[in-house]
Amino acid sequence: MTDETGQAAPASLLARLDAADRLPGAAALRSHSYDLLGAAPGTRVVDVGCGGGRAVAELAGRGVRATGLDPDERMVAAARARWPGTDVRLGDAYALPLPDASADGYRADKVFHELTEPERALAEARRVLAPGGRIVLVGQDWDTLVVDSDDPALTRALVHARADRVTAPRAARAYRTLLLGAGFTAATVEVRTTVLTGPSGAARRAKYPIQ
Repeated sequence: MTDETGQAAPASLLARLDAADRLPGAAALRSHSYDLLGAAPGTRVVDVGCGGGRAVAELAGRGVRATGLDPDERMVAAARARWPGTDVRLGDAYALPLPDASADGYRADKVFHELTEPERALAEARRVLAPGGRIVLVGQDWDTLVVDSDDPALTRALVHARADRVTAPRAARAYRTLLLGAGFTAATVEVRTTVLTGPSGAARRAKYPIQ
C-alpha cells in the first residue's frame, strides 16, 4: 500500500517491520547488535532509520541514552506514539541533526540497502561518533535468498526481480569495504542465516510476494 507520493503508507510499513521483528532470531540479532555497540548504561547511541522505534525503546530499557532518527515524519510520530518518552526525531542519514563527537555508538538496521550514497552516510557517522565510538550496520543481502524449489530457473528469476526493486540490494556484502573506505578500523562481518519452513515460511511468502 502506498500513499499519494508513492511511498509506503505508515501502517503498511510498520506492519512489515513488525513482521520482520517477529522472524526467528530477530530479537536475538537486535540484542547482539546492542552488545556489539557496547551499549552500557549511560552510553549515547543513535539509531539511524529507527522506523517504529523498537530498538530505541530496547536500548533505553538498558539504560542507554538512545536517540532514534528517521527521515519520515509519519514514522517519527508512530514511534513516539508506540514508545512514549523515547527520544525519536526527524533526521536524515546524510545530515544527522547531532553535534560532532556526540555519540558513543551508531546503529543502522535495514537502512543501507535504501541509500544511493552510503559513503556520505558513513562520513556523517564518523562526524557524530566520539573517539573510540562503534558503528554497527545490520542488513539483508537481497540477492542472497535461497528457496527450495523444483523450478530453479524460475526461482532465480523471482529472486533477482525482487532484488532489482531495492536501491542497493547487495549493500550488506559491501559493509566491510565501505567501512574501511570511510576510515573505520577493525571492521568485521558476521553472517546470520534465517531458515523459514512450514507455515511461517508460507506466511512470509504470502505477506511479501514478488511485485
